[in-house]
Amino acid sequence: MRSLPHGTAPKRPIDYRGRVKIALMDSGIGLLAASAAVRRLRPDADLVLSLDPDGMPWGPRTPEDLTERALAVAEAAAAHRPDALIVGCNTATVHALTALRARLEPALPVIGTVPAIKPAAAGGGPLAIWATPATTGSPYQRDLIENFADGVKVTEVPCWGLAEAVERADETAIDAAVAAAAALTPDDVTTVVLGCTHYELVAERIRAAVQRPGHPPLALHGSAGAVAAQALRRLRAQAAPGAPASGTLTVLLSGREGSALPEPALTYAEGRLLQTLAPARTAQ
Repeated sequence: MRSLPHGTAPKRPIDYRGRVKIALMDSGIGLLAASAAVRRLRPDADLVLSLDPDGMPWGPRTPEDLTERALAVAEAAAAHRPDALIVGCNTATVHALTALRARLEPALPVIGTVPAIKPAAAGGGPLAIWATPATTGSPYQRDLIENFADGVKVTEVPCWGLAEAVERADETAIDAAVAAAAALTPDDVTTVVLGCTHYELVAERIRAAVQRPGHPPLALHGSAGAVAAQALRRLRAQAAPGAPASGTLTVLLSGREGSALPEPALTYAEGRLLQTLAPARTAQ
């Protein structure tokens, strides 16, 4: 992928009363949930989705290697001159957000994705945080727990293979990974934090696996809606869910402009929603 020199993030005057272009990045289709949330808030927004099929998965990579991949994917998106960039990946936010902001801001606002531990803990009940094995037990996640869930019973649940199964839309593997994580989740849990953006694509399957008979309805907390709203706030671009659905879609695959989302994305409602966007005719 072509890299932009340091300090050369694209700049242009922006009229936030008019069209808005939002870029989202991830190694794979975990960005679908936040992309769909932006789409619902601003149906007229142009979306640039920058994925890294050549380098995925990012989770097993060293922090330095992951940061290098994330910077390249972000710069591919930045070349399309978006108004903001959402890092639609918890792992990339943990390891690469500082480098991304150093490279692209202030010309391009960069919004990270943080597990929704704070709102989940506000309910006060026992909660579980489902996350990738790389994130589970990390200093980053432990700091969030200490800062926002002090006094609340928290169980960290490593979800082996779930993100990879969701990425492939492998139904059998998804069921097995969800069942394994559910078995590690205490019976008294009332709230589950979805600490990986991929998990939001199978949220109802997670709910069905964790919900205990006779217990109150399980609360699930993802990050997609909050991240989308934060991006619009950073731009002072008011949400306009009633606007005409006139936005366009650009898909970048390891820097290459693609014509469509990867086929597994269409397995999920979020992918099918984005598929209704018209392809952008030219790079801008």
